[in-house]
Amino acid sequence: MSTTISPQDALIVVDMQNDFMPGGALAVKEGDRIVPVINRLLPCFSTRVFTRDWHPVNHVSFSPTPEYADLSWPPHCVQNTPGAEFHPGLELKYADRVLSKGDRPDREAYSGFQDTDLRAWLLARDVQRVFVAGVATDYCVQSTAEDASRAGFSTFLITDAVKAVDVPAGRGAAALESMRAAGIKPVTSAEVNCGS
Repeated sequence: MSTTISPQDALIVVDMQNDFMPGGALAVKEGDRIVPVINRLLPCFSTRVFTRDWHPVNHVSFSPTPEYADLSWPPHCVQNTPGAEFHPGLELKYADRVLSKGDRPDREAYSGFQDTDLRAWLLARDVQRVFVAGVATDYCVQSTAEDASRAGFSTFLITDAVKAVDVPAGRGAAALESMRAAGIKPVTSAEVNCGS
């Protein structure tokens, strides 16, 4: 079913940073493959937010022997390093806001809504619906989408514009099911109608 975009819709692009791309410190398999999909969507929206991990060097989630689970990750997206920069192919000129998260050394933060003013900022722009894309489906995308729904926004997941870490295997599928159960609507980029 086609979904027509209006001025009351926002696109949240989650963590499309070098360290999450193939070859990065915490690579999401084929994470770079969704860059063209996201770029095609950006002009459809009048409100576009790019979130980024922006960790201090002593962040609580960093481990010398990472288990690739909550609070046990290899160092990644350290502030002002190449790994924290956005994928060079991403059309950043469309960003209405770049939102940093995870910048407190003592707290993990997956969601773009955690410890930020994102909800108030979106409401000030009269946003009613939120569309979510980016990486990783089973961590920051899921947390951001579910928090958007809890914050009162009608929330959509653009399923061909996300990629999962999927560790352990099946976590990505479980995240999709969790989001559906939370009332988040799955759509494909082909179902997003830019309108007039």
